Amino acid sequence: MRDHAPIRYPHEEPPASGECIEVAEGVLWFRIPLPMALDHVNVYALDDGDGWTVIDTGLDTRKTRGIWDKILSGPLSGKPVHRLVVTHHHPDHVGLAGWFVENGAELAMPRIAWLTARMLTLDEQPTYPARTLDFYKRNGMDEEVLAKRSAERPFNFADAVTPLPLGFTRLSEGDTITMGGRTWDIRMGNGHAPEHATFWSRDDNLVIGGDQLLPSISPNIGVYPTEPDADPLAEWIESCERLGQFATDTQLILGGHKLPYTGLPLRLIQMEENHHSALDRLVKHLAEPRKGGDCFAPLFKRTIGPETYGLAFVEAVAHLNHLLYQGRATRQMDDNGVWWWSAV
Repeated sequence: MRDHAPIRYPHEEPPASGECIEVAEGVLWFRIPLPMALDHVNVYALDDGDGWTVIDTGLDTRKTRGIWDKILSGPLSGKPVHRLVVTHHHPDHVGLAGWFVENGAELAMPRIAWLTARMLTLDEQPTYPARTLDFYKRNGMDEEVLAKRSAERPFNFADAVTPLPLGFTRLSEGDTITMGGRTWDIRMGNGHAPEHATFWSRDDNLVIGGDQLLPSISPNIGVYPTEPDADPLAEWIESCERLGQFATDTQLILGGHKLPYTGLPLRLIQMEENHHSALDRLVKHLAEPRKGGDCFAPLFKRTIGPETYGLAFVEAVAHLNHLLYQGRATRQMDDNGVWWWSAV
């Protein structure tokens, strides 16, 4: 790590709601609030001359639409948003994609992101499916949390995401895209979201990183009922190593959350090593057999409350699955249908 420059933040404060900071020529940074523990998402507008390309949107809420109305009639007034680029399928990034398309924008995003978002908006569930509850039980969810979920309506993607249109332009690994008077190489990350698009300018030192290249916090790496035996942590580590080949100390990274920063080579090493350290702590924790829901302490450096329990749970399962595939842990199901994990 000593060979790399430290992480630095050129801007000490984010822009106020509805206002912007020009982080580079023709590149505007906006911040949209979120009603959750991570209380914001960063979005960007790039000046294409005859219109704007917007990167990500925030959730589909009345408040978010009001903020976008203020942005469109303020900093972006005079030219249309003619293209929306979505980095990945999570609701805080794709929430208003359909709204932008209805108002004349072309939609560009990775194929897996579009397919996943479109599927999820069409899959409304009034109650948790039995297979989902079985996934929670097998992986050792706290009994009170499981009972509460069994009795309530789950969050549905359609609660916070407008319906996606049938047509879109695919963003692919290895392709280029022109935005803001620059040519950008498209490089895909994985682990936090499948086929997560990042953009690397050929003309200056800008990188648009979405949630793949965040400073100071690690994005959630989770396993879900849709693919219960997945190993997203392996995909995340591979992405950090691969993207590290293109990282330099002077690039300005425009992430989906927190502040723009420089020092990406160091940050990628940190993100990878943080998970390796967490895995080592988890192996020690598994000296005694544990359920998945009993594995928060070695993984997280903070108290896990109700607002973050779900994310912590799926991330614990991701680390356990990774240890299983590494041959560092085993699991055995008890008579109640719950996995108990042990270190090898």
